[in-house]
Amino acid sequence: MDNRIETLIAKEEIRALAQLYSRGVDRQDFALIRSLYTDDATDSHGAYYDGPVDGYVAFLEASLPHMHIGNHFVCNHLVSVDGDTGEGEVYAIAWHLIPDGKGGLLHDIQGVRYIDSYRRVDGQWRFAKRVVSFDMKLLQPAADHGDKPVPVNDPSYALLTPLFARGAGR
Repeated sequence: MDNRIETLIAKEEIRALAQLYSRGVDRQDFALIRSLYTDDATDSHGAYYDGPVDGYVAFLEASLPHMHIGNHFVCNHLVSVDGDTGEGEVYAIAWHLIPDGKGGLLHDIQGVRYIDSYRRVDGQWRFAKRVVSFDMKLLQPAADHGDKPVPVNDPSYALLTPLFARGAGR
């Protein structure tokens, strides 16, 4: 196969990796998140967490249930591939509805960049290292926010099963 086509396929698989990460965090699907990293991966989320991926997933399991809702929007994603390794930069907007400590909620809107190293393991691209740069943060009081959704009850799990079967070897 033409090397350009192989590179294009690899880049698309890596871009799907970043989108699946966003979905995993927003749906609090910790098994999915863990499946996106190599066994020896590290994740650096600034002051929030810096260390091995298993600790990062444990950090998310402890912290995300306190959040009312979260949405991550992938924007620009530049990727470079060299055989079974790659690197990239993902621009994203992270929007969270978080407790304000006084019984109310805050809009927490962040402009972030993920600086990534990727590695293909057993035919699947995974994060080998993630470093997050927080470029912008905005906190504002939230008025009407509706009921807190239950991520595991999201209808997409029943209706889009093949699309999100990453952990099953897709």
